Amino acid sequence: MRRTWLIFSQAVTVAVAMLFVVSTLKPEWLPRRAGSAPVVTLPPVSQALPAQPVALSPTAAVSSYAGAARRATPAVVSITARKAPQRSAQSNDPWFRFFFGDGAQPQQPQVGLGSGVFVTPDGYLLTNNHVIEGADDIEVQLADGRTATARLVGTDPETDVAVLKVELERVPAISFGNTDNLQVGDVVLAIGNPFGVGQTVTSGIVSALGRDQLGINTFENFIQTDAAINPGNSGGALVDANGSLVGINTAIYSRSGGNMGIGFAIPVNTARQVMEGLIRDGQVTRGWIGVEPRDLTPEIAQTLNLPVRQGVLITGVLQSGPASAGGVRPGDVVTKVGDKPVTNTAQLLSAVAALKPRETAAIAVQRGDKALELNVTVAQRPKVRARQPQ
Repeated sequence: MRRTWLIFSQAVTVAVAMLFVVSTLKPEWLPRRAGSAPVVTLPPVSQALPAQPVALSPTAAVSSYAGAARRATPAVVSITARKAPQRSAQSNDPWFRFFFGDGAQPQQPQVGLGSGVFVTPDGYLLTNNHVIEGADDIEVQLADGRTATARLVGTDPETDVAVLKVELERVPAISFGNTDNLQVGDVVLAIGNPFGVGQTVTSGIVSALGRDQLGINTFENFIQTDAAINPGNSGGALVDANGSLVGINTAIYSRSGGNMGIGFAIPVNTARQVMEGLIRDGQVTRGWIGVEPRDLTPEIAQTLNLPVRQGVLITGVLQSGPASAGGVRPGDVVTKVGDKPVTNTAQLLSAVAALKPRETAAIAVQRGDKALELNVTVAQRPKVRARQPQ
């Protein structure tokens, strides 16, 4: 009996070993059980089906803005503005020359560097007023290496916009965007000539819109961006992800003179309106009523026992000015100009400036506990550099 069991166990061991070898090396020899998964053989890599394109969601990251830069950079130029040195009145005095010589080395002309952007195919370009202010000679260098002397068409110091004209063929003009569609968080590129190193493209986002009360210009409605803007970028282009112009780079907030991630650009809608006025009339025509405004704070409204909490307090009225003739008094709170509500001084300034001279505008004011509507005949804003009654 023991011998029989030994033979049986050895036979079973050999059978199991053979089954293991066959299932490992030749599994197709074994019968397939019902319900077992079929074996799938993958084709070689070279025979694999081509990958299907993947649709990106609107929030998917864009790997490159080379297309936008390629469309916009040809229109951005470097500007060299030269100002002749001022001669001293004593330099022509023979006694002065006798004691002090001929002034030793002659003074060198002042040279300023900035940027500009072509906006029409016939050679009109936008830049900042402070880039070319007081310059006797303005030279622009295009991205393709060409240089030309620019003619000053006009300036508007109150928005810091200047328009130049260059007589060249095949001028690469940029396309206009619409700042009304711009949103905080949109990607923007700043293009210019920082520190004179050559054309440079930096990227960032729109950090804020409608920045004002910065003390830079009279009319402030800046686009704030963290795209790197440095000295020399002034007058250059701020473009969107499609390469369309949305702003003119103007100023930076900095304690060191370099970029700190807070830059400001003039909205292209504003710059375009100024340009059209300068080209058509040689000046920008704005409305003016002759008042001194300040923002209405909750504390002032409570002190004056006013029923309104938003508006612009009139602290002064120019004697014999349009507002005075229309019945506006110091202490009035302007709440609306025409059909535009105003809640701060910047909005009042913009609303009045948008009015046409010699037209009559309805101005809603709160005088104590009375709401009044006054008709004011608008005058043309005087052309001055300093701030003045609005």
